[in-house]
Amino acid sequence: MQYIKFVLLFSLCACMPYRSPDRASWASYLNGASFTDMTEFSRTAKQPIFLGAGGKTLEAVIDKSNNLDYGDKAANDNMAATQYMISLEESLYNTLRKPGISVQRAGTEVVVILVRDAIMKLSVAEISETGDDTLKKISKILKDYPATFIEIAGYTDSMRDQNAAYALSLNMAQRVGVYFAEHAINPTRLFIVGRGAARPIAAQDNIGRLTNRRIELRIVPVR
Repeated sequence: MQYIKFVLLFSLCACMPYRSPDRASWASYLNGASFTDMTEFSRTAKQPIFLGAGGKTLEAVIDKSNNLDYGDKAANDNMAATQYMISLEESLYNTLRKPGISVQRAGTEVVVILVRDAIMKLSVAEISETGDDTLKKISKILKDYPATFIEIAGYTDSMRDQNAAYALSLNMAQRVGVYFAEHAINPTRLFIVGRGAARPIAAQDNIGRLTNRRIELRIVPVR
C-alpha cells in the first residue's frame, strides 16, 4: 500500500506543470552567478570562483587521446576548443529543432536564440510547458559540456518605458538562470543580464516584435 501511494504521488508530481520558485528564493539559486556582461575580462575574473566551486577547464575534460604532441600549443588548444564547441553546437542543433529556436556558432562561441513565446507563457512571465521541455533538454546538454561559461541575456521589443523593458528582460533571464540552477547547472557558470530593447534582430512591427522578445544563450569554453 505504501509503495502504491509513492507511485501515485510520483506520477502526480511528474504531471504537474513547472512553476518557477518563489522570487524571494532566486538569490539562493543564483548564488555564484554574475550579473554582468560576459566579457573576456569578466570570464578571467570569474575563473578562480568557478574552479573553486568544482568547475573544470577545457583541458580537464577533453579526450586526452586527441591531444596533439607536436606543433604550436596555442594553435592546438584553439583546435581542441573549436572541436569541443562544434560538438556542443551539433548536440544543441539536433535536439532543438523547434519553431522560435535557432542555434549558431562563430568560432568557439555558440549562441542559442529562444524567442520568448517558444519558452514562456503568453500572458504571464512564467515558463510554459513547451519551455520546460526545451530548457530541460538544454540543461542536459550543458551538463555534458561542463567546461563552458553561459551568458543568459534577456531582450524585449521596443517599449516606451525603458526601465520597464530592462526589468522585464532581466526577469526573463533570471527565470531561465534559476531553471538551470534547479537542473544541476553550476551557477558559477552563469552570467545573467537584461538588455531591454537593445540589439533588435528584427523590425519593430507586429511580427518582428515577437522575435525581438527573446532569450539569448551565449556559450564559450573555459580554458
